[in-house]
Amino acid sequence: MKPIPDMEKPAGTSEAFDLTYHDGHKRRVYVTDAQFYLTNTMMIFSRTDTAGFITDVNIPFIEASGWEKEELIGQPHYILRHPHMPASAFEDLWATVQAGKQWTGCVKNLRKDGGYYWVRAVVSPIVENDKIIGYNSVRRRIDNATIKEHEALYAQLRAAEL
Repeated sequence: MKPIPDMEKPAGTSEAFDLTYHDGHKRRVYVTDAQFYLTNTMMIFSRTDTAGFITDVNIPFIEASGWEKEELIGQPHYILRHPHMPASAFEDLWATVQAGKQWTGCVKNLRKDGGYYWVRAVVSPIVENDKIIGYNSVRRRIDNATIKEHEALYAQLRAAEL
């Protein structure tokens, strides 16, 4: 695994969060209020290995995340985890896909510059010879009403996790 790069503090107003991921890695991230809006035609794609390390991304993924492809390959997918996302959402995602099932949910992702973007994600296991060898994720834009609904739900879930 490549070392997870620290975020540079963006110009302007930002809030710092010290994150500890499920595997013990720690990282300071800076969050801004700058939202990246996906177009209706954008379809974001990524592929990971079974441990969640990125093995491939498409151009819309690069545009939305603000990272270059070379920076993303070999990184854990959680490099995009926004601190406003509850841990329970990802626990549910992993339990579902590791059981060989497809997971669908709304996710707030963190951009390289501290901004964010919302997506509806569909994560599916890649199965060969009855064995999961990785995961595909396809993400699309969601509407503002769905975002508001999930912001409220995720705030409640995060509060319960404390």
